[in-house]
Amino acid sequence: MSTEKHLWNLNRLHTFVEVAKSGSLKAAALKLGIPQPAISRQIARLESECKGRLFDRTGRGMVLTELGSKTLPLVERILAKADALTESIATTAGMPFGDVRIGMLPSLYRHVGVPLFFAVRERFPGVRLRFFEGSAGQIDQWLSLGDLDLGLPYRYETSTGPEGDPVISADSCLVGPARDRLTSADSVPFRALDGLPLILPSAPSGVRTTLDRLAREQKIELNIVVEADSTQLQTTIVAQGGAYTVLPELAITEWLDRGELQAARIIEPVIERHITLALSSAHPPSYATRCVAKVVKEVIENSKTIQAHEC
Repeated sequence: MSTEKHLWNLNRLHTFVEVAKSGSLKAAALKLGIPQPAISRQIARLESECKGRLFDRTGRGMVLTELGSKTLPLVERILAKADALTESIATTAGMPFGDVRIGMLPSLYRHVGVPLFFAVRERFPGVRLRFFEGSAGQIDQWLSLGDLDLGLPYRYETSTGPEGDPVISADSCLVGPARDRLTSADSVPFRALDGLPLILPSAPSGVRTTLDRLAREQKIELNIVVEADSTQLQTTIVAQGGAYTVLPELAITEWLDRGELQAARIIEPVIERHITLALSSAHPPSYATRCVAKVVKEVIENSKTIQAHEC
């Protein structure tokens, strides 16, 4: 690789690493939030500076050439040193800056995501948040791969994933449409789910594992008529009378406020779920990540809506 001064454009090197990891210009563009043509220009410029092709363009995507394979670990070391230098400067100055990638459940955008944005922008203007929505399983995977810096996944007694600090605790409810008789009560026993048409996340997931285990123990049948990981899809189908689902009240506050859904707390047994604040184990947390994690906890502690729906 040439050592000409203009080569060490860190954004260009970062783009190269993202394309190499994702194996696709489109995927890298989505990950970086940059138009695909700009990604192509960055790679072409870098290949010109390296005086050789870094990727083979195939029907399967972007595949590293021999030169690209040799270049990748060198570039990763350069970026790691740059990150360490940034971290050192930021810590010394006392003001964090840089990107922080945070993954959260779609149901948390209103009560955590929005106030977090405003709190971080006011206190740490040098920090840019990058939000990613996904299921608990997706968030755990992204954390383990280092694609996120911190995440807020659900945890059940049978859940596995990166360890974290429990920040929200909420009971699970049977959710039904407006004016539904079964969910008009304050609570329903778990056995009441026997034979009900249900829309639930696909297996494996924390809620499915927990519900399947309880159904076996109580010798009842869960009638899962459709699987959907999307909370929006679950709630829309339930609101139109197509099925019931199992969610905490916190996930459906807007629907409850509009009177489009009802929720009865499941008892005998109570199904408690926790939302944890977990950091990626793939790399040490940056100073900015640590600062944002602290603000996340403060936002949750100060949220009257979250506190009202906690157990």
